[in-house]
Amino acid sequence: MLRSPTAVIEREGDGYVATCPELDIASQGDTVEEARSNLTEALTLFFETAAAPEIDRRSRPRALFAHDS
Repeated sequence: MLRSPTAVIEREGDGYVATCPELDIASQGDTVEEARSNLTEALTLFFETAAAPEIDRRSRPRALFAHDS
């Protein structure tokens, strides 16, 4: 079971996109804080409404790789 989901927040156009790669859930906002808050809300709603098999199916182990572009 997923304990502490990762939030990846990136600038996109005039705003920010926040994603949780382990669950393939995303949100957006005009600021980093708004994008993070919206992602938190999306994750909360997912966990409140999704059945256990759906959570298990969508949960992925963490494997993050970063590189300079």
